[in-house]
Amino acid sequence: MEFTPDYRNILDAAYNREARRLPLYEHSIDVSIMEAVLNKKISHLLSGDYEDKKEFFRNYCQFHKEMGYDVVSFEYCIGGAMPGSGALGGHIKGAIGNMEDFLKYPWDEVPDIYFERYGEGYKALMEVLPPGMKAVGGPGNGIFECVQDIVGYMDLCLISVDDPELYRMLFEKVGEQNRKIWERFLLEYGDAYCVCRFGDDLGYKLNTLISDIDIKTHIIPQYKKIIDVVHSYNKPFLLHSCGCIFSVMDDIIAAGINAKHSNEDVIALFPEWVERYGDKIGNFGGIDTDAVCRLDRTEMREYITDVLDKCKGHGGLAFGSGNSIARYVPVENFITMTEIVRELRGE
Repeated sequence: MEFTPDYRNILDAAYNREARRLPLYEHSIDVSIMEAVLNKKISHLLSGDYEDKKEFFRNYCQFHKEMGYDVVSFEYCIGGAMPGSGALGGHIKGAIGNMEDFLKYPWDEVPDIYFERYGEGYKALMEVLPPGMKAVGGPGNGIFECVQDIVGYMDLCLISVDDPELYRMLFEKVGEQNRKIWERFLLEYGDAYCVCRFGDDLGYKLNTLISDIDIKTHIIPQYKKIIDVVHSYNKPFLLHSCGCIFSVMDDIIAAGINAKHSNEDVIALFPEWVERYGDKIGNFGGIDTDAVCRLDRTEMREYITDVLDKCKGHGGLAFGSGNSIARYVPVENFITMTEIVRELRGE
């Protein structure tokens, strides 16, 4: 039987309600994986004209539908629209290194740059979503990632000591910039999205990347302003954050997130996240991406069955990898994961 998507399943999971059908969820799936499944090249279409973009998203949505997803995950990252960005992913020198750089930075131009660059893509996605399917995502990159993208992680740490006022102002200004982008995004494209989300990796395997005090003081208050905007449109907010962030989770939850994604077994097994927070928020994830890469079908079924058995009855769940389906994930293993989940939900 042809799969019929129903975005209300992921909406229930985000609101920490047990869905009628356990939804599959991925933060992202590399387009090369989609091309292998669809047996066609589509990546070039996203950089084409409007009709090309619509064709890209038709295939994008068709892939998710064929694989049993109720929603598509899609975002354009804010960092890509920030002049001089690239310190985070490209490891280049940051555009801002001192107060003078900060004061002359074109902050007010960033929202317009963002929508000039990405608005057509959001519009194309909105136009071709199949019946019953909506999107999860929105303007990607959270506050911490955007600051790092124009400053650099190491230089940011130095600024925190050398110029605490600039350190504070960076988070506040990025927060203001990102909030403006979210306000316009929701007004123009919000109807296509059932769950809003950004990714902001706050930690690594052992701890947070900056002190928990700094996260609570400078980052989480900026989260709350964006989350409040999302909630004003009657939509839930999902935070994707990698790393060991237990020391700030209660404060993040207090800021209003509805659900959280990302888990890595070396930090904590997914059932531990559910046990800790399942009475407060929905939990998205389940299987370590490394396990998706390594396990055979029998081992993966045992892994997934064990996770779901331990999490049953603990609120809203959406199942998938704990991080993302990257280019290096074997296509057949990704398909196996989705098939097992679909078998367990009776398909």
